[in-house]
Amino acid sequence: MIARGVNPFGVWRLRVSVGNWLRQVEHRRFTFRVGLVDLLLARSGFLRLKLRVVALLLLVAWSTETGLSAQDQYALVVTGAAGGSTFGDNYDRWRSRLVTTLRAQPMFEQANLVVLAERPGPDVGRSSREGVRLAIERLAARMSSDSVLYVVLIGHGSFDGVDAKFNLVGPDLEAREWAALLGLVPGHVVFVNTTGASFPFLERLSSRGNTIVTATRSNVQRFETIFPQFFVEALANPLADTDKSGRSSVLEVFEFASSGVREWYRERGRLATERALLDDNGDGLGREAGQLGPDGAIAENLYPGAGPVEPEWATDPRSVPLIARRETLRLEVGELKASKHEIAPAEYHRKLELLLIRLARVSRQIRVGAVDK
Repeated sequence: MIARGVNPFGVWRLRVSVGNWLRQVEHRRFTFRVGLVDLLLARSGFLRLKLRVVALLLLVAWSTETGLSAQDQYALVVTGAAGGSTFGDNYDRWRSRLVTTLRAQPMFEQANLVVLAERPGPDVGRSSREGVRLAIERLAARMSSDSVLYVVLIGHGSFDGVDAKFNLVGPDLEAREWAALLGLVPGHVVFVNTTGASFPFLERLSSRGNTIVTATRSNVQRFETIFPQFFVEALANPLADTDKSGRSSVLEVFEFASSGVREWYRERGRLATERALLDDNGDGLGREAGQLGPDGAIAENLYPGAGPVEPEWATDPRSVPLIARRETLRLEVGELKASKHEIAPAEYHRKLELLLIRLARVSRQIRVGAVDK
């Protein structure tokens, strides 16, 4: 059985030979072959390295098959009922900056973005149950299995001991109702709930087709959050692009925002009442920024936007070698991060710095080439 594909994260070819249990992954200039005997007798450090890299490449291949090579991105931004001018002003400001950031992207399309708020206006609908339902149905009708829908909720949340809610104008929507609505979306869903009491949404919406970010990590964290402020800032801040690829992934935005929240509480000498989680492997557990765990492999290859996504080599074939080099470096960064606990801290940071410098140089070459076209 042979599966082939072209991935915007690198040129790869995957062959699976069922008859002899041979697994082979080719990624440009290197080839790994892992047979059944190797899998059973994996004792050497080098073979363990091979297996980790193969697993990473297989994940990249799986990501392509599940829509992460999306050619279309859609976004639904919702600010709910504020319950007061102070909250309302903050929600409006965060929503406005988020929408401005999305619209500033090169491939932005207005038809791919739906914005809902307590007070409707130009290009802004009402954030009611009906408004949310119609928005999701409208976007889902235009999506395919290769599409990605980004949903960002800013506002108040609540939890009654059974299910959590996001406060809307009029009757609220519970987490189970959000799960039912988003279950109709044909593509991948990135769901970001920045409110207090948002953790139950992770439990409800977690699946292999969803990437979930919540501002809180337990049912008892129900206070107002500052996570939305830092999440929106991270989307617009070039410093969030830690791998120097020229754009910030969902994982990078999550980690940058989480760091900002921790620093905010530290500077004020206050105990943090919110700890954000990310889940993208469907186990419903999630992890905090900086923690080891399986979550994040998909989120690091998702880049928030609202519009068509065109592979870079489709517009400039000359960039193919540079893009391939960049993706090889990204794989090396990921492998280094995965082995962080096995390396002395000084050596880890030295190697990481070297890789990031190389990655920044290649990314700059790609950007300069795009400008020169």
